Amino acid sequence: MTRKFYLLLIMSMIGTLLGVAINTPVFAQKAGSGADQVESVAEPIEGIPTEGSIWGIPVNLHGQTTYINQRYNNFTSSYSGENSLDAQKSMSYTWSGTLFFGARIAPNTDIYFNPEVVSGVPFSGLVGLGGFTNGEATKAGGAQAKFYSARAFVRQTINQEGDKVVLENEANQITQTVSSNRVVLTGGQFSTLDIFDDSRYAKDPRVQFMNWGNMTYLAYDYAADARGYSWGLAGEWYLDNWVMRASRMITPKSPNGRDLNWQIFKAYGDQVEVERQHNIGDLSGKVSVLGYRNKMILARFQDATNYVIQNNAQGTQAINDVRNNYQYKTGIGINAEQALASDMGVYMRALTSDGHTETMSFTEADNSISVGFSVDGVRWNRPKDTIGISMMQNGLSSYRRNYLQNGGVSYFIGDYASPTQTITYKPEQIAELYYNAMVVQNVLLGVNYQHINNPAYNSARGPVSIFSFRVHAEF
Repeated sequence: MTRKFYLLLIMSMIGTLLGVAINTPVFAQKAGSGADQVESVAEPIEGIPTEGSIWGIPVNLHGQTTYINQRYNNFTSSYSGENSLDAQKSMSYTWSGTLFFGARIAPNTDIYFNPEVVSGVPFSGLVGLGGFTNGEATKAGGAQAKFYSARAFVRQTINQEGDKVVLENEANQITQTVSSNRVVLTGGQFSTLDIFDDSRYAKDPRVQFMNWGNMTYLAYDYAADARGYSWGLAGEWYLDNWVMRASRMITPKSPNGRDLNWQIFKAYGDQVEVERQHNIGDLSGKVSVLGYRNKMILARFQDATNYVIQNNAQGTQAINDVRNNYQYKTGIGINAEQALASDMGVYMRALTSDGHTETMSFTEADNSISVGFSVDGVRWNRPKDTIGISMMQNGLSSYRRNYLQNGGVSYFIGDYASPTQTITYKPEQIAELYYNAMVVQNVLLGVNYQHINNPAYNSARGPVSIFSFRVHAEF
């Protein structure tokens, strides 16, 4: 699909869905907590308090651990390049553990700290796909466990007049009564996705869909280090059923690098988002529009393509040779979701980026669209179980596609093997299905299936079928 098509789709969806919201009775409701929109399945465990006070200071403590194992069998591949997904039978896994510490140091001022440990081995060293199949894989760097700080931030809530809303005790949220009209400021280390592009049905790969294209818009090149976290400042204004968000985050020193560039006025990722919540009857929904603008030293694909042709540099990462100047990268997207009943709902995401420059922090996609459906197990007497089904399509800009077709290799993809075997472009299409079963309190066992057509946008390879299982526990 072309960029023009995505822009028309976004504009039409905005008009349609905002029209629904405007013409539907709307009621004040709980908005996001202001930071770390992690999906939670935890219930209180008798004898294990998660919230209390120390020296009169309200505190809380939560934790999670997740193990994901993924496998696929041999798939059709007439050739492979430097950054191709291995066509032979493969296995991948990740394991993560996180603690969520919080303290309220003043009536409306909280601090939170999340130490994390991760180990794992991604498929093919994390290359060969646009929509990678495990949202935890970006954090995994080998079988040896790595300890690091995931989040360390302060959050200030400025309440104004409005209906009172209780935010319950959960990870990175001490129980708090706030106003439906409030300003929330978050500063420090966190993920851009903690604040932006929240979704009730597709957000957290630890308990929902696993694919990167269901964590957020796949074409959203948000500022982050290689693990998905960054430092910055975010502001949110909750006004009854409206939420307006803006932030500036620092970028990595080099694309997809782990070290961050602290020159926040020279290299940065900015984003703004406007969200409208609504009720249709007693069924909640929302529509949000997000725009982002990055500034960083990046390679332009046209320059990289010219370099490949002029220097017979086929089969190389020529983007490294033309990364000389600061570039801007922009994109706009829409996220919509609607409950169809108390136990089921649908969602849709679509975003297009300008596509002139290489990937800064996320993955290889310049336009993406995903739709999905989720239902809880109330109807078959398993209320804590969940089924999710999604479809997505990811595409490349003409600039990135020309670079690959002329023999260039990018950071995550590049099937070039010889002058007669370059990428045969088609959009990458992914279907995902999962089932989660609550085996005991706060412990999920899940199975997941993903079917990928045109891996890394190449119709000469695939399809690939990924089979997964996961175990997730939290308190």
